[in-house]
Amino acid sequence: MAKRLILMLGVVAVLLAGLGFVKFRQIEAAVQAGGFQPPPEAVTSIVTQREVWPATMAVIGTTEAVHGVTVSADLPGTVARINFDSGKPVREGEILVELDTRQERAQLASLEAQSELARVNFGRTQELVNAGVISRQEYDQATSQQKATEANVAEIRATIARKTIRAPFSGILGIRKVNLGQYLSAGTPIVSNQTLNPIYVNFGVPQQEATKVKIGRSLRVTTEDIAGKVFAGNVTAIDSEVDQTTRNIQIQATLANPDGKLRPGMFVQVELPLGASRDVIALPASAINYAPYGDSVFVITDLKDPKGQTYRGVKQQFVKIQGARGDQVAVISGLNPGDEVVTSGVFKLRNGAAVQVNNKVQPGNSPTPKPEDS
Repeated sequence: MAKRLILMLGVVAVLLAGLGFVKFRQIEAAVQAGGFQPPPEAVTSIVTQREVWPATMAVIGTTEAVHGVTVSADLPGTVARINFDSGKPVREGEILVELDTRQERAQLASLEAQSELARVNFGRTQELVNAGVISRQEYDQATSQQKATEANVAEIRATIARKTIRAPFSGILGIRKVNLGQYLSAGTPIVSNQTLNPIYVNFGVPQQEATKVKIGRSLRVTTEDIAGKVFAGNVTAIDSEVDQTTRNIQIQATLANPDGKLRPGMFVQVELPLGASRDVIALPASAINYAPYGDSVFVITDLKDPKGQTYRGVKQQFVKIQGARGDQVAVISGLNPGDEVVTSGVFKLRNGAAVQVNNKVQPGNSPTPKPEDS
């Protein structure tokens, strides 16, 4: 039984090998005769045209409050009163939290009584020393005693004031982190306080572009979280050193944020003008065939096969790219206006391949794309 099975498998293998060899010879003969032509690949295309692009740089930035701090306890104590609500506006100097100061106030009453007695004794001593009844030394002791008691009163009043925690500046409060009756150690965070208008945006630019950035230069800021809203601002600070890890220099811009839509820590896109406008040919990013030896596109043109017959095919053309905007990339050399360029399907093409254009569905080609669900 086993021998019969092995014999059958051997016969099948021989037949398959024979059929494969015959098919190979047929294809080889067709290729040599020039009769073999792969079917055209379905692609989309665009006819190039020249556009004027501003010389801008698109970078990623992070928002930061002009004034932002986490309000904390200055001295240890128990929370006696909370005078704010989470997320509400606050004005500079408003009381946020009061710690228990009953012990300090009792000490203050005692020290104020001692200070009053020292003041009265000092007045009497001054009259006596003027009359020559007591020595100058006794007068100096009374003066020192009065000043010491006044200093003690000032110290305890300062302690009471430090246990009354106020807003350091006007802004928006965060979420409360303490509760009534809670014991706070020195430095325990209570609530964050952030100013939202204006607001900073921090971002980095490559060191080779840093010389083009000037104080006062205008810029545009957008974020995907606030669709359709553009924030205008100006460069207000340039860092004095270059980051040794990224070779970028940090830039800070200030934006008007009257509605408070931008919050500290948000991820934003920054469009920074760097110079005069330039002429480019804008293509969808999907049209570019990226490679280590150079970027290229496929230009659709009329080609001839080995028999001399004309067909629609592609010719690979190397290009130089400089900059991007939305779905588009800017080609600055390698193409001419009016060239028909493949915009999708480039990964399956080769130089001289036949193509069939079908532009019913086009890839994204917008300088300001918007998410479908925004």
